[in-house]
Amino acid sequence: MKRPFMKKIIYSTYCLAVVGLFGLITLPALAEETGGDSLEGHQAISTADTGTPLPASITALLDQGLKFHGTFNAPGDIQGYALSYDNEPVAAYIPSTSDHAIIGTLIDPQGNAVMENQLQALVLEPMLEATWSAFEDTRFIPEGSDSASHIVYTLTDPNCPYCNALWKSSRSLIDQGELQLRHVLVGVLSEDSLRKAAAILESNDPTKALETHELNFRNGGISPVVPSEESRALLRRHAQLMREAGATGTPTSYYRDEEGNVQRINGAVSTDRLRDILGVE
Repeated sequence: MKRPFMKKIIYSTYCLAVVGLFGLITLPALAEETGGDSLEGHQAISTADTGTPLPASITALLDQGLKFHGTFNAPGDIQGYALSYDNEPVAAYIPSTSDHAIIGTLIDPQGNAVMENQLQALVLEPMLEATWSAFEDTRFIPEGSDSASHIVYTLTDPNCPYCNALWKSSRSLIDQGELQLRHVLVGVLSEDSLRKAAAILESNDPTKALETHELNFRNGGISPVVPSEESRALLRRHAQLMREAGATGTPTSYYRDEEGNVQRINGAVSTDRLRDILGVE
């Protein structure tokens, strides 16, 4: 009976994720938008560094399906707890004078959100790194030179019009040799998506088949096939990776910024915006 209550608490997070399918989410940008963490010295502590039992209120949240990632010190003798629900970060705070946990965003007197960097370090950054590693280890369809200066992994559904839009906007960067776009195919929109994804995967030249499909997207693209067991297993795996990555739709794309940190792009972006994101002239 408690789980629906937790879903209500973080429902707005899911709404924002859906509404923002055409936007860009990056960890540095989030810090800038919220005013950053001006409170130095409040360091994040990983799960492995916590040797004391968790408070009962935090344990109760874990019983409702949240995951614990670590703790961090907040101002005013407040202990912060980095949690997540369905791969979305959630912060909980317990004052030193209380056993009750408060879920939400900590605001300073100027109205700026604080502690976001700590939450990102404990939840978002490890999640994005794990996603990148998982994509490296699966079967993707590459477009562009292996020596390209930028690599972007993108979750692509053959029936997704926004995936087709991203495919189009990436052409000039691929032709320039600046970008290798690695498609992690999924078939999540419909059974037809699954069959078209299988047709691309099982072709003699998947990269060429994907190109032909995207060029003819408005006319239905590639003809669907009955997926082989190998294709079904791979696409099930990719759907699982998508869930684990916290991706709420397609396309969801991942790249490394100038500091080497994995960042996420939700939805289709224009060529100019893609150039700006990757830092390509």
